[in-house]
Amino acid sequence: MLPLLLALAVPALGAVGRPEDRLSDPLLESRAQEIGRELRCMVCQNQSIEDSDAELARDLRRIVRERVAAGEDRTAVMRFVHDRYGDFVLLRPPLNPVTAALWAMPVIALGGGLFVIITRRRRAVAEVAPLSEAERRRLAELERGGGA
Repeated sequence: MLPLLLALAVPALGAVGRPEDRLSDPLLESRAQEIGRELRCMVCQNQSIEDSDAELARDLRRIVRERVAAGEDRTAVMRFVHDRYGDFVLLRPPLNPVTAALWAMPVIALGGGLFVIITRRRRAVAEVAPLSEAERRRLAELERGGGA
């Protein structure tokens, strides 16, 4: 169990633990980390740039720290990164027609699948072929008790 925990902890420590990636002012470093937690690693996709050890995430962390050190506020830094990478870089993208469609897609797909299933079942019930004359005679025999 301990090796597994260590294996999981090492990448997290490596992402923000590099001294060259940190700002010397703890307050600015804290602001930069806060901003970095809102930006998606374009390589890992399920991690913030603060949690990722990918080279692109490291570059984005440097950009964020440079801009924070230059005195830009959170909004300006986020706008700068968003303008260059688009909505995908934001872990919480804004609600717009594209993101709304992405969120609605599972519901649309499920509804479409249910529609197809229901339509095919109704059609299958409606397409029951009538009994042939031989089948009717055989059924009549069975109903009278003269089977086998």
